[in-house]
Amino acid sequence: MIEKMIEKSQKIYKKPELVSPAGSLDKLKTAIEYGADAVYAGGKDFSLRNSAANFTLDEIGSAVEFVHERGKKLYITLNIFAHNCHITRMEQYLKELSKHSVNAVIVADPGVLSLVRDIMPDTPAHISTQANCTNTKAADFWYKQGVNRVVLARELSLNEISEISANSNCRTEVFVQGAMCLSYSGRCYLSSYMANRGANLGDCAQSCRWKYSLVEEERPNEYYPIIEDGEFASVMSSRDLCMIQHIPELIAAGADAWKIEGRMKSQYYVATVTRIYREAIDMFFGNEAYEYQERWLEELGKISNRGYNTGFFLGSPGLDGQRVGEEKGYTQDYKFVGLFGRPKDDNLFEVIVKNSFQVGEDLEVMGKRPGMDFVQTIKGIYNKDLEPVEKANPGQRAFIIPERPVEEYFILRRKVRH
Repeated sequence: MIEKMIEKSQKIYKKPELVSPAGSLDKLKTAIEYGADAVYAGGKDFSLRNSAANFTLDEIGSAVEFVHERGKKLYITLNIFAHNCHITRMEQYLKELSKHSVNAVIVADPGVLSLVRDIMPDTPAHISTQANCTNTKAADFWYKQGVNRVVLARELSLNEISEISANSNCRTEVFVQGAMCLSYSGRCYLSSYMANRGANLGDCAQSCRWKYSLVEEERPNEYYPIIEDGEFASVMSSRDLCMIQHIPELIAAGADAWKIEGRMKSQYYVATVTRIYREAIDMFFGNEAYEYQERWLEELGKISNRGYNTGFFLGSPGLDGQRVGEEKGYTQDYKFVGLFGRPKDDNLFEVIVKNSFQVGEDLEVMGKRPGMDFVQTIKGIYNKDLEPVEKANPGQRAFIIPERPVEEYFILRRKVRH
């Protein structure tokens, strides 16, 4: 069946919009440069990622100009569950936001949607996954409220996504890569109880990722580890979602857009994930026969992750959905060393240094498309005054001579020896 759908892909199936995260203006530009069709970002308030750098209103204006010049789209998140104390400030914020031609706002709260419709009536609205849309009736309900797209709940299977996409008037979007939440589509109160940090107001402490031990009531100072395979239990710490091995099945499900999680992740993460899904989508809808590439998953293994699975797309993940046993925190096989800036002259290229590197090292250069990658021996480093130095440190502007052609936003990375 998959083979037949691949043969008919260009005639039957719609090409999904690839939506990448933008926790800052630099990350937004990186996402666009690496192949995103659209980016989603948050302002300084009212977003569910308050710990990200996020955007001032002026930066939103700059971002709109950047993406529209390139024929791309910008969506702004306003997906907190607002309390009365937020309403007046949100009204003021929306009046200012309305001066910028963002392509859509992403909301979860019906009250916030009402404000958007009153103050920004010509701006499309998308419903966040936080709204827990799990059926066609719910999607149609939001459509009747003037919503253009609904980001479906993460607990749905491919079959359920297909049914909603085929039978609802509302366009659909699904997460295909990134962190998963223990709670129902992110509607969690654990952080509020344990750390006084409201997840539904954008300040999640990720209490589900903490290590836990057992305490017996009569022995309050004795802590007993919860043993699984000789290590602590992390039954609340979900693995990360990765659907790169199931591109044909995802396309057959018919969602209009695929979303990558990660507004708090690095430029390296945004670049790596975006370019891999970009290549996979383009290959499927290209002139050549589609064939899954093992290197796609290998590349996604080069970003920090908690181990991958397919979430609920192929059925309940069960125990495979959590990190247990000897697995601890993130896996990180590669380190983000630097980002190429603009060329100084015909030979020297600026590097914005994220982690130190030195003369004599072999580093990988990561291009905007996988075929542009190569390994380079660092034969010389120059400081901002173009004086030769042996080492470049984080935060510095350094210059090197690339061995092959590079472009602004190319990345330098290092394999981590464990």
